[in-house]
Amino acid sequence: MTDTRPLVLDVDGTFLKTDLLFETFWVGLGRDPLATLAAAARYWRDPARLKAELAEIAPVRTGLMPLNPEIAAMAEEAMSEGIEVCLASASDRRLVSALAADYGLSARVFASDGVTNLKGEAKAGALIDAFGRAGFDYAGNEAADLPVWRAARAAVVVGEVAEVTQLETLGQTVARVPGGWSAAALWKAMRPHQWVKNVLLLLPLIAAHRFDSATFWPVVLGIIAFSAAASAIYIVNDLLDLEADRLHPTKCRRPFASGAVPIRVGMIACAGLIVLALGLGAALNAGFVGVVLLYMVLSLAYSLKLKRMRWVDIATLATLYTLRVVAGAAAGQVDVSIYMLIFVFPVFLALGCVKRLTELTLAKNDERLPGRGYGRPDRGDLLNVAGIGVAGALVIFFLYSVSPQGQALYPDTWLLWLAMLPMGWWLVRMVMLGWFGKQDYDPIVFAMKDKFGLGLLMITLSLMFWAAGLWAKWFAG
Repeated sequence: MTDTRPLVLDVDGTFLKTDLLFETFWVGLGRDPLATLAAAARYWRDPARLKAELAEIAPVRTGLMPLNPEIAAMAEEAMSEGIEVCLASASDRRLVSALAADYGLSARVFASDGVTNLKGEAKAGALIDAFGRAGFDYAGNEAADLPVWRAARAAVVVGEVAEVTQLETLGQTVARVPGGWSAAALWKAMRPHQWVKNVLLLLPLIAAHRFDSATFWPVVLGIIAFSAAASAIYIVNDLLDLEADRLHPTKCRRPFASGAVPIRVGMIACAGLIVLALGLGAALNAGFVGVVLLYMVLSLAYSLKLKRMRWVDIATLATLYTLRVVAGAAAGQVDVSIYMLIFVFPVFLALGCVKRLTELTLAKNDERLPGRGYGRPDRGDLLNVAGIGVAGALVIFFLYSVSPQGQALYPDTWLLWLAMLPMGWWLVRMVMLGWFGKQDYDPIVFAMKDKFGLGLLMITLSLMFWAAGLWAKWFAG
C-alpha cells in the first residue's frame, strides 16, 4: 500500500531560498519607510505581531520569490503521487497561504497568526494535532526545526544543521538536501568592480600636484573607506529592489534577488561595511567622516526616492560623483579649488545623462524605464542636457586656466588650452557612445575599461603636467 503521509515543508530557507519576514521588511522600507521602521521598533520583541504588521504594510509578491529547486521538485513529485503537500512556517499566515496558492499546494497551511509565533515547539504541536506523531514527513533548514523533526516520521534537512545527528542516533530517517550560500556570491553582491569609481578621490591630489607619501597614503585609505561605504549602499539598493530585480531579465540573477545569498547575511555584511567605512574615516579626520556620512545618506535617499524623479536623479548622481572628489581632498588634507568643483559637476552631470541615454537606447520599447522617470521620447532632452554639461565644463576649465590660481599652478597656459582638445573629444565621445547604446550601463566603469578613451585622458593629463612644468622637474638631469 502506498504511504500517503503528508509532506510538510518549512518556508523560509526551505521551500523558499529567502525569508518572508525580511522580504516584507525591505519591501516595506521601499514603500513606507516610516511605518515599517515604527513597526519594527514597536514589535521587535513580539515576532508574530511584527510579521502581521509588516505583511499589512507591504504585501509581497510571493510568486516571484526564488524556490529551492530540490525541495520544489520533491513537492511536485509528492503531489503527482497524490500526497498532500502543506506549508508550515513561522511567517504570517496571509503570506504562507498566498505562497501555497501560487504553487498549487494544499490550502491547509500552518503559520503565525499575529498572536502565536509558529516556530519550534509551537509548530511541532500544531502538526501533531493535525496529523498525529510520526504522521507526516517534514523538511526544514535550522536547529529551531528540531522539535518538528522529532515529531515527524522522516526528516528532510536543507543545508548543514549539526543538531540533526541526534535524530540519526535515534534511528530516524534523515534525507539531506544541499543548502547554504557562498562567500563568492556575497562578494559579487558587494560589486567590487564598481570600486574603480573611487579613483576620483585622487583628483584633488593630482590637481594640487601633491604627490608626496604623506598625502597619497591617506587618500588610499580614503578610497578603501569609500569603497566599503559604496558596497554597503549597493547591498541596501539591491535589498530595496528585490521585486523589481526579479522582474528584470538579467538583474533577476543578482545574489539577493535569486536567493544565492540570504537577506540576513546581506544585512550583517552591510552593517560591517558601514562600521569599516566609518572606522577608517575616523582614523583620517572628522571632515572625511562627514563626507562619507553625507554620501551614504544621499545614496540612501537616491535608492528610496530620488532615482524615480526625472532630472533630480541625474543631479543626484552628479553630486555623488562630486562628493568623491571632496572626499579625496578631505582625506589628503588638500585645498580643493572651487573651480575644480564647478568643473567636475557638469562633467558628472553629462555622464549621468549618458547613463540614462544608454539605458533608453538599449530599451526594447518606448515605455518608461522601470523605477525611472524616463522613456525613449526623452532621449533628445537628455542629449541636450549632456551637451550643456560638456560645454559648461570646457568653459569653466578655460576660466580656470586664466585665473590667478590656474596660472600659478600652470604657467604655460597655452598648453592647458591645448589639453581642452582631447578633453572635449573624450566628453563628446562618451555622450555619443551613450546615444548610440555602445556603452556599459555605468559610464565611469566603462571609461576605466575604454582603451581609446583612456588614451585621450592620458594625453590630457600629460599636457596638464607639461603646462605645470612637472615633466621638466621630474626628468631634469
